[in-house]
Amino acid sequence: MEEDEGSARKLSIYTAARSIKRRDNTVYNALRSIYEDSIFVGEISQLWPDLPLLANLRCGFWYSPKFHSTCYFKSTDGHNNNWSFSTSRLNLHVALLAGQKGGCIIVDSTRRGKRFPDSMSKTIPIWTCVLNRCIHNHLNNMRDTAQMDKESNTSDQHHERTRCVSVDWDCSLHLPLWVSETEKASIESRIEEWTKQLDASGADIASLMMCLKKPLRPLWISQKTVIWLNEVPDHDSWDFTPIILVSASSSSGVIQHKSTSEYSWNYIPGAGDDEESWARGLSPNLFWTHVYDLINLGPDLCNQKVADIVEKDRVYRAQRGQTTPQVTVKAPKLLESSYHFSQEVPLLLGISNLEINTKSSDEDCAISWLGSTNLAVGTSQVAANVCNVDCILNCDQESISLFLPDAEAYLHLPTVMSKLDRYSVLSNLPFAVNFAKLNLSKGKTLLVCCHNGEDISVCVCLAILTSLFNDGGTFDDGSSFNETHITKWEMQRRLVYICKFAPNARPSRGNLKQVFSFLTGGRVSSV
Repeated sequence: MEEDEGSARKLSIYTAARSIKRRDNTVYNALRSIYEDSIFVGEISQLWPDLPLLANLRCGFWYSPKFHSTCYFKSTDGHNNNWSFSTSRLNLHVALLAGQKGGCIIVDSTRRGKRFPDSMSKTIPIWTCVLNRCIHNHLNNMRDTAQMDKESNTSDQHHERTRCVSVDWDCSLHLPLWVSETEKASIESRIEEWTKQLDASGADIASLMMCLKKPLRPLWISQKTVIWLNEVPDHDSWDFTPIILVSASSSSGVIQHKSTSEYSWNYIPGAGDDEESWARGLSPNLFWTHVYDLINLGPDLCNQKVADIVEKDRVYRAQRGQTTPQVTVKAPKLLESSYHFSQEVPLLLGISNLEINTKSSDEDCAISWLGSTNLAVGTSQVAANVCNVDCILNCDQESISLFLPDAEAYLHLPTVMSKLDRYSVLSNLPFAVNFAKLNLSKGKTLLVCCHNGEDISVCVCLAILTSLFNDGGTFDDGSSFNETHITKWEMQRRLVYICKFAPNARPSRGNLKQVFSFLTGGRVSSV
């Protein structure tokens, strides 16, 4: 009897704790917390107004109404004893942008009682160090080449400049003070290995080397950082290219009760994290479009307002002719020579020009052409109104209404993420590759699309590129693939090639495993 009473008491305590947590983590509390933290983010961005503001997906995307771009650095790559440098998430567009603008500001947040998420404490510092070392190695190679070139004074001057830059290029691992010396030493012991992996991946280090005048270096700013406004240094005054890491939320780790003249609410650190559990279908762009309505309505009416906004947006999207962006895509011009997958090519080369005319608050939609391959990757929302694309392979769960002259130019393969179906991508890849082979062999252009244009469509393009194109990036009907043993490293090089043209690509590990299973388990059949 006493045991039953004890169990009931424990259960009631657990139930009460869960009830309190649900009460505290309401939509209004989350949105109000995000809004308050965004004020801090705006203040920091104004200290360096010339530096582009980037959101680290997905949590960071909530904390400002306007970002220049996005990036994807995972906290798991910085977890203790799990440090990693991912060639699947190179984020080279961030380094290029920082080189062009003199630096950049990255925004993220965390729910835990930390000042910074591990993505900022370790993942990004590892990334900057590996890139710096790879660039330094390339500079040294240029210096050695210049030493052998004695043809002109210009060459001597170039050699001297390269020598000075390579000597002064900072390759140190810069970590925040709260990372222990033991952990820092463990990370440093693996930097050289990661540098070799990056160099062998076929990443476009030459473009980074030409763009970056100073080495990359992270700086950390949180709500506890003391900044003297009359002594804010200009970003050009530093002897490095700053990657300013802004942790948006308070680091107390405790839900704080706050109140205004009208409402009381609970502050949630890192409220933008895990949006599926609280956002009720609301996206960051929808939030910022209706921010003042949502904040001013208060906690009692917020849920209904969110439901109304999400439903109106759903209906608005359903009316395709009125809601989706009117997009004109210029097909890629064939280059004079084909690029090798391992060859260094400019990062932004091959991305098509998009003319988007829309008043919608939806996410920026883009189609990225993969070099001169006649392949493009994008979202299914844009595919419904895209022009000048011969064929469309739709991997979204929902079909789209199209006006293609040839009925055989459209194939719908409903595909879901690996968390829902471990074999969904694998089972659809044979049909996708054969559809691509049929159309690419006729010189047609092909758009592969999915819901977000970042995961499933990228994996399908990876399978197509590996199966139907040779190392030179030329369509060969799968002849080189049938004669080659595909390794994970070879597949990784092709993925790096895709990321050069589609910087928002974020293929999941589960889907990549399915692509590798397909590539190692079969050969391209005859159409």
